[in-house]
Amino acid sequence: MPGVLVDASALIALLDRDDAAHERCLEALEGVREPLFTVWPALTEAMHLLADTARGTDTLCDMVSDDALRLVDLEAADLARMKALMQKYRDLPMDFADAAIVRAAERERTNRIITLDRRFHAYRLPNRGRFAVLPPPAARR
Repeated sequence: MPGVLVDASALIALLDRDDAAHERCLEALEGVREPLFTVWPALTEAMHLLADTARGTDTLCDMVSDDALRLVDLEAADLARMKALMQKYRDLPMDFADAAIVRAAERERTNRIITLDRRFHAYRLPNRGRFAVLPPPAARR
């Protein structure tokens, strides 16, 4: 069953109640029935940015341990594709964690992602496929 990828930005918003997008990410998560996936680079980024959040890193570790958030393995062979992606999108720019998530989406054959990173609206999957991004962008005031 294809899953839904989760970017570091969404992991942070989900676990930090003070994050402006916390409620939007919780609401997006309520409608997801498929397994949640992420990649090591996104997990590392989220861990770093949650370091000052009460129990943020502990909760994130627990999510992985409890299989609520699964890790997609990346292999050395994936690095060439990730490098090509970062070169293709260097004008945005695409960082290593984003390249890893796009590569995982290609391998896992999913286009669904929970993220606050607007660049995922620009990234393309094979055959010019677009990501289905959750949550929807916040209404502008």
